[in-house]
Amino acid sequence: MTVNDVLITHILFHPTGAIFEQNAIRDDEVFQLAISDLSLNDDILQSERITHSIKLIEPNNPFQAVQEACELMNQGILALVSSTGCAAANALQSLTDAMHIPHLFIQRNGDGTPRAECQLNPSPDGERYTLAARPPVRLNDVMITLVSELRWQKFIVFYDSEYDVRGLRGFLDQASRMGLDVSLQQVDRNVTKVFSTLFSTMRMEELNHYRDTLRRAILLLSPRTAQVFIHQAVETNLASKDSHWVYANEEVSDTEIMELVHSALGRMTVIRQIFPLWRDTNIRCIRNNHRISSLLCDPQEGYLQSLEVSSLYLYDSVLMLANAFYRKLEDRKWHSMASLNCMRKSTKPWNGGCHFTIHLTYGRISGLTGLMDFRSNGANSHVQFEILGTSYSETFGKDVKRLATWDSDRGLNGSLRENRAEHGMQGITLKVVTLLEEPFVMVAENILGQPKRYKGFSIDVLDALAKILGFKYEMYQVADGKYGSPQANGSWNGMIGELIGKRADVAISAITITPERENVVDFSKRYLDYSVGILMTKTEERLNIFSLLAPFDLAVWACIAAAIPVVGVMVFLLRRVQSVRTQNPPGPHQPAPVTTSFQSAIWIVYGAFVQQGGESFMSSMALRIAMGSWWLFTLIVCSSYTANLAAYLTVSRMDNAVRTFQDLSKQTELSYGTVRDSAVFEYFRVKGTNPLEQDSTFAELWRTINKNQGQDNSVTSPAEGIRKVKRDPYAFLWDMAVLEYAALTDDDCTLVVTGNSMSSKGYGLALQHGSPYRDLFSQKILDLQEKGDLDILKQKWWPRKGRCDLDKHAEPQPEGRALRLHSFAGVFCILAAGLLLACLVAALESWWNGPRCQRAQPKEDKEVNLEQVHQRLSGLMEDDLAHTQLPGQSLEISALDMGSMRPQQSSQEAMRDFPPGGLSVTSFLQEGPGVGRVPGRSLPLPLSSSTLPPSMRCKHRAPNGGLFRQSPVKTPMPISYQAVPGGPIPEAIDPSHGTSI
Repeated sequence: MTVNDVLITHILFHPTGAIFEQNAIRDDEVFQLAISDLSLNDDILQSERITHSIKLIEPNNPFQAVQEACELMNQGILALVSSTGCAAANALQSLTDAMHIPHLFIQRNGDGTPRAECQLNPSPDGERYTLAARPPVRLNDVMITLVSELRWQKFIVFYDSEYDVRGLRGFLDQASRMGLDVSLQQVDRNVTKVFSTLFSTMRMEELNHYRDTLRRAILLLSPRTAQVFIHQAVETNLASKDSHWVYANEEVSDTEIMELVHSALGRMTVIRQIFPLWRDTNIRCIRNNHRISSLLCDPQEGYLQSLEVSSLYLYDSVLMLANAFYRKLEDRKWHSMASLNCMRKSTKPWNGGCHFTIHLTYGRISGLTGLMDFRSNGANSHVQFEILGTSYSETFGKDVKRLATWDSDRGLNGSLRENRAEHGMQGITLKVVTLLEEPFVMVAENILGQPKRYKGFSIDVLDALAKILGFKYEMYQVADGKYGSPQANGSWNGMIGELIGKRADVAISAITITPERENVVDFSKRYLDYSVGILMTKTEERLNIFSLLAPFDLAVWACIAAAIPVVGVMVFLLRRVQSVRTQNPPGPHQPAPVTTSFQSAIWIVYGAFVQQGGESFMSSMALRIAMGSWWLFTLIVCSSYTANLAAYLTVSRMDNAVRTFQDLSKQTELSYGTVRDSAVFEYFRVKGTNPLEQDSTFAELWRTINKNQGQDNSVTSPAEGIRKVKRDPYAFLWDMAVLEYAALTDDDCTLVVTGNSMSSKGYGLALQHGSPYRDLFSQKILDLQEKGDLDILKQKWWPRKGRCDLDKHAEPQPEGRALRLHSFAGVFCILAAGLLLACLVAALESWWNGPRCQRAQPKEDKEVNLEQVHQRLSGLMEDDLAHTQLPGQSLEISALDMGSMRPQQSSQEAMRDFPPGGLSVTSFLQEGPGVGRVPGRSLPLPLSSSTLPPSMRCKHRAPNGGLFRQSPVKTPMPISYQAVPGGPIPEAIDPSHGTSI
C-alpha cells in the first residue's frame, strides 16, 4: 500500500446532489465555488471532502425535478440542494420527505418580480426534511410598518402580472384591521396600454379622482416595469410633485434605484433587502475562520454585483451542509449511505436522514447573508431590509439616503416622518443621554434639588451647536454606564440602546463612530479625531557607572588585559637580547643604550595601547615587528570600541521605551489591557483573530488582553485602568484623547502617552436612525471646524504644556541627547583609583629607599652632579694656574669646594707651596681616550670609596638625582694632577674637612 492509498483511506467523501434551473447560470458557478473554497480551506472539513452532482431542469417543471432527484438518489447522496420555483420545490419536498433525504431549498424568482412566499406542503408524519434556506417573504410586514409610520389612510397598490397576489393576503388583512383604504391594480407587461386604456375609459372627473389616488402608491413591480410605469405616469400628467410612491422589491441594485429616483416627479421611497456589510477589508472575507473567495465578498468585484440573492443563500447552504457533516462525524453517529430507488415500492427510506436533519436544524453559521439557522419551523428567519428615500429640496428626486432599517428581530429602526429641520431648531428641547468620561463630560456642579450641570469638551461643542441652532436640551446619564455594544439577543445596551429605544434624541460623550453602530443609529460629522493610545508610567533611567565598558563583553576585556603583559614580556625579552648584542661601549655619536627593565617594557606596551606613545628605541627588526603588530591590534580594538560605544549609547536610550504596539507586544515586563466589552476591546479582538493578518502583533496583544476572558489584564472602566497604571507595572490601552488628558492632569506628572495618532475614526454625536437633526448638526460642526472654534476648544482641554508637559516625552530629540555624568562615573572612578595607587606607590618608595642613606651620611654631604664635577676638574687642570702643595696626608675634596676655587689673575701674587702629597677623586665616569687625563701631570695616589670608613660607604646618587650601585661599565679612574707652588688654600688646611663623592 502506498502513501497515497493511506491518505485516501482517511479522507471521507460526502456525495451531495444539486438541482438548478437552466436559466440560473450563476447558481451553478456559486455552488461549485463554495465546494472549492471548502476544499482549499481545512477550517470546517478537515479530513473530509464534498463531492457533488448537478442536474439542470427547465423552469417551473416539477416532473423533471422529481426525475432528476430520483436519479441522484439512485447514485447515492447524503443531501439535496435545490434553487427552483415554488412548483418544483413542492414536488421535491414530497420526494425527500418520503426518502428521508435532507433537502435545503432556496426559492428563486428570476424575472425580477417581487417574490411571493411558497406554500410548502406539511409532512404527513410530522418530520420535516425540507429546510428553507432563504427567509420567508417579510415585505408585507415592512410595508405595513411604513404606511403606519407615514400615517397613510388611503393608497393604491400596483402589482406585476407575474406576481402572485395571494402573497398580499396578510398585508390586506392587517390594513383592514387598521381601517386603511387600500386599492389593488394589476400592471400588464405593456404599460403603455394600461395608461391609454385609462384615458379612453375614464371621464375627466374620474381621471382627477384617480390622479388624487396616485399621490400615495406602492409598486410591487420588476425594476424595468416600474421605471416604465413611472415614466408613463409623469408623461400623462398623472403624477404630481406632492406625490409619494413606495417601491418594494427584495432584489434591486443601486443603479436601478437611481434610475427610478430620476424618473419620479415626487418623493420616492425604496424598500430592499440588505446583508451585513463588513467594513473592515481584513475580515470581510472571513466567516467563522472560513475564508471566502474574494469574488463573493469584495464589493469592488463586479461579479458580486451581478449575483442574485438566491445565489448568496446557495453559498451559505453549502457552508451549512459542511458544518452538519463535521458535527455528525464528531458525535460518531454516522450511517452508511445506500442507493435509493424511487420507482420501487419496497424501497426503504435512508435510516440516517432523520439524525442528519436534526444536525442541520440546530446548526448555525455566519455567511455571506449573515446569520443562518433553521430553528424557526425549519426556515431561516434572519432577514434585514433598508428603507431609502428622497426628500423635498432643490435637488428634488436626486438626493437618496438611508432613512431607516427593518429586521426580523427588532422591527423598524429609524424615523420616516417628514419633520426634517431645514434651517433652525428654535423652540425644540432635546433629550440628551451621556456618560461621564474626562475630559469630554464631567460633572460641574451638583446642588441638591437642581439638575446636574456638566462641563467638558463635548459639552462645549453641544453648547456651541445649541447657541447656533437655537435648541435647548435636557441631559441625563445612562444607567448601565456603557457606550453601547450588541448583545447575544440582538439588542444593544448603553447609550446606543437608549437611542434605539427612542428614550433619547442625542447621545454625546467620548463615543466613537463605528460601522456596527452606524447600522443602528445615525452619526454627525466627527468633531474630534480618534486613535488608540498607550498609557504608562515614565520609565526611570537605570544608573550604570560602568556603562562605558558595555561595548565589549567581559571575555573580550579579559583577553585584552591578558594581552598587555604577554606582549610586555615578549618586548622585554627582545630588548634584553638586543642589549646583550650591544654590550660594547658606543661611539661618541652612538645613542645611549636603552634601559632593559621589565617595568619600562610594560609601560611602553601600555602607552601604545592607549595611543599615548612610549619612549623606546627599537633598533632591531624583531622589536619593530612585535610593536607593529601590537599597534595594529590596538588600532583595531580602539576603533571597534569607539564604533560600538556610539551604537550602544544610541540604542540604550530606547532599550525599555515602548512607543508602538509592536514594542508593547515584544516586551514582557508590563502587563496591558483595556476596558472589557468596549469599542477598543472589540477592535483588538477583530484584529487579533483575523487569520489574514500578516503581522502577529495584534494576535499577541489580543492573547494578553483577553487572558482568562479578559479578567486578568482588562478592567471595567477607564478610571480603573488609569489607577492600575499608577499602582502596578501596567499599560492601559484606551482612547488617545482620554489618556492625554489623564497625563496632563496627573498630580505627580508620572504618566506618559504613546501610540499612533493617525486614525480614520473619530468622535461624533449619535442620533436616532433617520433623525431630522443629523444634517444640521453635521453642517454646523463643519462650520466650527472651518472657523477654528473646535481647535480653540481642544487647546482649552488639552494644553500641550499644562501642569505636565506631554511634549517632553513625546518623541526623541533629533539632535540626540547629551551624555550625563553617571555615564562617565566609571571613568572617573578608574582615574581616582589610579591616582590613589600612584600615591601609595610613591609612599612605599620613599619608605623603602630614603631613610637608610639619610641616617648613614653626614650632614655636610651634598648631592652633586659628577659630570659637572669632572668638567670643572678638567678645566682647572688645563689652566696655567698657581697651585700650592697639599699636605702629605690624603685629602678628599668635594666638588663644591673645587668650584669655589678661582684661578689667579696675576703671576706676581705670592703663592704658598704645599708639601708634597696626593689628591685622589673617585669618579663614576666612563673610561675613554683623553677623558680625565692631562699629559705630564699625575696623581700617584688614587682614592676610591674603599678607602672610606665603613660608616661612610653608601649608595651614590645618580646624575638625575636617583640612587644607583657601582656599575661594571663605570669603574673608578685615577686622575693625574701635578701640584704647583702657590698660595695656600684655606679650605684645605684643615685635614679633617672632606666631602664624600
